[in-house]
Amino acid sequence: MQEYLVIAIVSFIGSGLTLFSGFGLGTILVPVFTLFFPVDLAIVLTAIVHFLNNIFKLFLLGKKADQKVILYFGIPSVIAAIIGAYILSGISDIKPIAEYRLFNTLFFISPVKLVIAILMFVFALFDFIPRFKNLEIHSKYLPLGGFLSGFFGGLSGNQGALRTAFLIKTNLSKESFIATGIVLACLIDISRLTVYSHQIILQHSRLDYQLIAVATLAAFLGAFIGSRLLKKVTITIVQHIVGAMLVLFAVFLGLGII
Repeated sequence: MQEYLVIAIVSFIGSGLTLFSGFGLGTILVPVFTLFFPVDLAIVLTAIVHFLNNIFKLFLLGKKADQKVILYFGIPSVIAAIIGAYILSGISDIKPIAEYRLFNTLFFISPVKLVIAILMFVFALFDFIPRFKNLEIHSKYLPLGGFLSGFFGGLSGNQGALRTAFLIKTNLSKESFIATGIVLACLIDISRLTVYSHQIILQHSRLDYQLIAVATLAAFLGAFIGSRLLKKVTITIVQHIVGAMLVLFAVFLGLGII
């Protein structure tokens, strides 16, 4: 019963917060699920909850998505994410440049994740430094931005963070920014679940469907409350949330914690 309560609370808070940032729920849920389940099962459970929550958010806000951004940014992003994930499987045996132990857990700092963490940190600074705060990415660069965010996202497993870092600079309204990110996240989730489908079939007897339902409903509630608060939030606040989340994720990624 303890795992139900813990996962429900994390799903609720994580879903509400990440509605504005456009990323982070999966990264938050995986370590929580691993407290109660093996890592491979935790990843599958997270993917299912993440996808169902994105579908729910799609019904809440999807109609405000920018179709041009979805087309010119989303398609290159999905293709590049697959390429990045494929390359990741080929370089997964690269030795870490450093390792350390914290709270009796061994962490590894890998070259790839360190480079991507630095990239994320630089993007985060754009949301705080006045000179770069109002910087906009011209629409003609959307395919390039989609390809780069998808490629590095596939390479690191953190597509959402890099996608958000680009989208926040496309001069979309707060509603359109969030809705467009949701649609793009759904596309990534579909491609990811296609990969995981074999694991889901093999492990269906091990899946706790009641727990999935509890986590999903809690995430729905968090997203619903977040969508109601959206009217009171300015695009500047959204930028600050995105910047803070990017800094946090960059630090954790660079240190090998995620």
